[in-house]
Amino acid sequence: MTSTSPRIVIVGGGFTGLFCARRLQRRLRGEAELLFVTPRNFMTYQPFLAEAATGTVEPRHVVVPLRRVLPGVEVLSARATRVAHLDHRVTVQPSEGPSYDLSYDHLVVAVGAVTRLPPVPGLEECGIGFKRIEEAIALRNHVLSRLDLAETTHDPEVRRCALTFVVVGGGFAGIEALGELEDMTRSACRYYRHVRPADLHWMLVELTGRILHEVGEDVGRRAAAELSRRGIDLRLNTRLESAVDRRIRLSDGTEFDAGTLVWTAGVQPHPILRSTDLALDEKGRVRVGADLRVVGTEDAWSAGDCAAVPDLTNRGVTTPPTAQHAVRQARHLADNLVAVLHGQSARPYAHRYAGSIASLGLHKGVAELYGVRLRGLPAWVLHRTYHLTQIPTINRKARIGLDWALASLFRRDLVSLGGVRETSGSSEGTEVRPHEHAATH
Repeated sequence: MTSTSPRIVIVGGGFTGLFCARRLQRRLRGEAELLFVTPRNFMTYQPFLAEAATGTVEPRHVVVPLRRVLPGVEVLSARATRVAHLDHRVTVQPSEGPSYDLSYDHLVVAVGAVTRLPPVPGLEECGIGFKRIEEAIALRNHVLSRLDLAETTHDPEVRRCALTFVVVGGGFAGIEALGELEDMTRSACRYYRHVRPADLHWMLVELTGRILHEVGEDVGRRAAAELSRRGIDLRLNTRLESAVDRRIRLSDGTEFDAGTLVWTAGVQPHPILRSTDLALDEKGRVRVGADLRVVGTEDAWSAGDCAAVPDLTNRGVTTPPTAQHAVRQARHLADNLVAVLHGQSARPYAHRYAGSIASLGLHKGVAELYGVRLRGLPAWVLHRTYHLTQIPTINRKARIGLDWALASLFRRDLVSLGGVRETSGSSEGTEVRPHEHAATH
């Protein structure tokens, strides 16, 4: 690499940032200087968060160490606080010490989205997120502690509250967390003398009239039917009004006490986007063209959940915030950037919907792939197979495969490991007030 090599700065350590960096690293082969700015030194493979929360997969195995998978990329463990594209500079804030500016020739904005907490009374104090690996571990510990409390207490009201679990949000994160955790608690009942599966009360609260709204409507209906069959209380077209002192009040007039409240209902573009001079849409996302270049620029790019990417297969709308699009956009962005560096033209991103898969617990799932609809064990196997092929590195694939093999031979591990106090928010360091769990997304 020479001093005249172009410098590419990638901001954001999620799906889009990592897959884009890997593609650039392989295709450029030292033709450019690559810098990766993210507060964390790993990427969380979020489709496996639910299995990490239930102990099926070791939590360390669902995170990908960035420096290991990006040996030719300079990884800066710091927060980007400002982007001045007019000057081609990114302001970087390390965990300690003063901030500094990085200059660049090309910028890739891949900061994703962060959890959005509406002003619901009690939500900040009682709600548990489900976006980060620490939150998945904390949620597992908390749920198991509720079973222990129900087994130990002699107060029927305390017991009823402990065995009531509420998940708010019917997207992928909420549905997969609900399916896996309900399955885990049902299995755990065999180890408790006074807790039966019939004592468990799992509820899903969703503001709209359907679940899994990121994907096809038929998949959502099948998932809802499966959850209802398992006795899960689905409250569609319903809003959480209050959660003060764990007293849940819903918009349909229902009130009850719940020992667990999981919040997966809303995301918003990363706040750093407000500290840039890049074009944003009405939702605060980066406006990009079909070639994934930021509107009004020649050398700024964006994709994933933080970008409003036009859907060329469905005019007038943008692509949904799914891992399927994030990975494909990341690779397409990298290919376009390489083409521009080589004096070639960038191509528009157009990805036709291939289908969707959702896991609903052990041996349970729903899927629609190229028009073929599956449910139960086949859909569950397809879910695992697809995501095992997508998680980066042979190392992680082997470790997760071994976790699954051991889980098939032995019953679930139901140990609660200590206390964790964590903030919720995004991988980019934006925080909301934490909820401190007794036994501790």
